[in-house]
Amino acid sequence: MSAPATTRLVDIVFPGDTNHHGTLFGGVGLSQMDKVAFITAARHAPVDFVTASCERIDFETPATLGDIIELTGRVARVGRTSLSVEVDLVAEALLSGERRRVGRGTFHMVGVGERLAGLGGRLPPMREVRPDAEDASAMVEMVFPDLTSHYGSLHGGEALAAMGKAAFVTATRHCRKPVVLRAGERVDFTSEVRAGEVLELRPRITATGRSSMTVDVELQAETLLSGKRRACGTGRFVMVAVDESHRPVPAGRRAA
Repeated sequence: MSAPATTRLVDIVFPGDTNHHGTLFGGVGLSQMDKVAFITAARHAPVDFVTASCERIDFETPATLGDIIELTGRVARVGRTSLSVEVDLVAEALLSGERRRVGRGTFHMVGVGERLAGLGGRLPPMREVRPDAEDASAMVEMVFPDLTSHYGSLHGGEALAAMGKAAFVTATRHCRKPVVLRAGERVDFTSEVRAGEVLELRPRITATGRSSMTVDVELQAETLLSGKRRACGTGRFVMVAVDESHRPVPAGRRAA
């Protein structure tokens, strides 16, 4: 499977991500941008990458507590041993769907180590991509050691949290009302996800009721150095639209 044209990471601004102003802490935003840049670079070439520098990181508007943040990375330039990744950070208001660009930056990544030597000391050139082939619902996350169990694989609780977050974002975008998790109807894990792999989540609405939405989430693992992917699990989550008192309300549908 060829690498996607765009690497997309979707998250939510929780209290632990904010500063004393109630907006996304700049360091958290930079960390997420660098993470997307790394995944984008590694998807381009099966070598070890390090961040060499960041160029002109501009923050234009704040992301506030409760916003969805979407980061996208795209390879913009490829040299002999380095490449540049352009990263956009966009905030999305949960209930209105209003989107605004929070920031943009360019990250220069350098290939190092034996794997680069195995390619003759040169990165592969830019590839032609087809944006129309992208899956706009796909979300990625990097599995670092702090997310793993003592076995070195992704902790089940972390996988459930990622799937639940994907279901929340998808249901919220569908109805543009506050939603809560009512039930996890079934979750099956079929393969472990190891440290250093990319976790990709593919959520989709499969059923709707008066106030409920059923979201199926497919979980895949991607080994960056080989580009191979494998199915690791599936989950079904029932989300319910609620009012300020957490009482169910009609979910309706978002405007076309």
